[in-house]
Amino acid sequence: MAIYGIGGVIRPDQLGKTYMHEHLYLDLSRVKGDPDTHYDATDLVIDEMKQLKAKGISTIVEVTNHGMGRDLERMQRIVKESGIQVVISTGFYKDPFLPASVLSQPVDKLVKMMIRELNEGIGDSGIRAQLIAEIGTSKDQMTEMEAKVFEAAARAHRETGAAISTHTTLGTYALEQLEFFKGFGVDLEKVVIGHVDLRCDMETHLRIAQTGATLAFDTIGKINYASDEARVKHIKGLIERGHAGQIVLSQDLTRKSHLKEFGGIGYCYMLDEFLPKLREAGVGEEQIMQMLVKNPVRVLDRKE
Repeated sequence: MAIYGIGGVIRPDQLGKTYMHEHLYLDLSRVKGDPDTHYDATDLVIDEMKQLKAKGISTIVEVTNHGMGRDLERMQRIVKESGIQVVISTGFYKDPFLPASVLSQPVDKLVKMMIRELNEGIGDSGIRAQLIAEIGTSKDQMTEMEAKVFEAAARAHRETGAAISTHTTLGTYALEQLEFFKGFGVDLEKVVIGHVDLRCDMETHLRIAQTGATLAFDTIGKINYASDEARVKHIKGLIERGHAGQIVLSQDLTRKSHLKEFGGIGYCYMLDEFLPKLREAGVGEEQIMQMLVKNPVRVLDRKE
């Protein structure tokens, strides 16, 4: 049983409170044409990571991958200077952010690349990816190239046992993602469906939970599409229906303007603002610890 981080093996009992879907560096500006989406404020991220660690968060699951600007050296610096544990990912994102290699290479090569990064390491760094993330679908659909990535991810998962964490555009196409994985024999208990809180629909959430998959309420504090009050209501509703073991939490900061220095909510928002709302709604400390500690361990840990 092992969890690999930037600094080496993390024992499951050392993982601690975990943000399950974050970016510490990201560059989507090539496609979006918005310099705010070149998330390169590393000094400020380090400062916020220090604050987060002081408040009790131990680990960040960093889901930046090929085509999103994954920068291993920058991750190493963040770990060294902040003391936070960082778990990293392999994989590809979604259209139109997919690199040319996804278009040009056969699925078999994509599978081999993911397996190599999971089992041996990234390049010659010796640093291993722990999960396949964040692989995504477009709004209400899976494009041909996205299907290619999902197939590669499913096959790499079957070979390695690594968890898969997904992106759903505005919370759409979640059930279809799970049907796709099911067709490839993926263990759905090792699948995290991302951004379900951008579409707070209890029927959909319950149908996801009934498959055994984990629901990521991972855009906490982003209120353009759903209020945090709606997130609280849906988390509480899932817990009351017996699904506390299938919820993980995060914020998914992706822009410089999300940082405190630039007027954003910052990484500590979940601890300072959101968890008190959960407690006020009657969610107990045992359930909060399950979402922040036990569930991340269950998802991330893999037999070797």
